Amino acid sequence: MNAQEVRDLSDDELTAKLLDLKKEQFNLRFQRASGQLEKTDRVREVRRDIARIKTAQTERRKDSEAPARTKPAEVKEDKDA
Repeated sequence: MNAQEVRDLSDDELTAKLLDLKKEQFNLRFQRASGQLEKTDRVREVRRDIARIKTAQTERRKDSEAPARTKPAEVKEDKDA
């Protein structure tokens, strides 16, 4: 899964995918610890997919929370000068 595919998913789909990947990561950890893991590269792929999804969720949250700044703040002059 690449970054563009993640951005194309809806919020609900991202949450569901994140939950699935976390479950898979949990199972992969157990398989690695017991020596049953055959595809060791899958651990890395899952970890990076989780990071991509969390990054996309953070970007969306920041975009929705960002206040629209239309005019710059006024500069106050010193009264002593």
